[in-house]
Amino acid sequence: MTETNIVASTILKQLCHGPVGRLVAMIGAHTFVAGAHSITFRFKARAKNGSNCVKITLGASDTYRVEFVSLRGVKATVKAEFSDVYAEDLKPMFERETGLYLSL
Repeated sequence: MTETNIVASTILKQLCHGPVGRLVAMIGAHTFVAGAHSITFRFKARAKNGSNCVKITLGASDTYRVEFVSLRGVKATVKAEFSDVYAEDLKPMFERETGLYLSL
């Protein structure tokens, strides 16, 4: 597994505290794209902040930058951005910001 895939996989595990299938089942996550130090994915569920995509990037300080984006055709609108998010705060922050739950 490449370093890119390891980082992306780790971010997803920290976000959903389990297998990626949980994200797919709970919010309709799809179109996963692994970057050098990030993961981006879209979701079908309707978020309260109007986003349908999230990008989570690992920073040099071992914290995350999280961007919630609304993608409509070729137009992308950033709905919210957060910096210096700790791994244990990813899931609660995602749920609070979107109103979507990642577990039952």
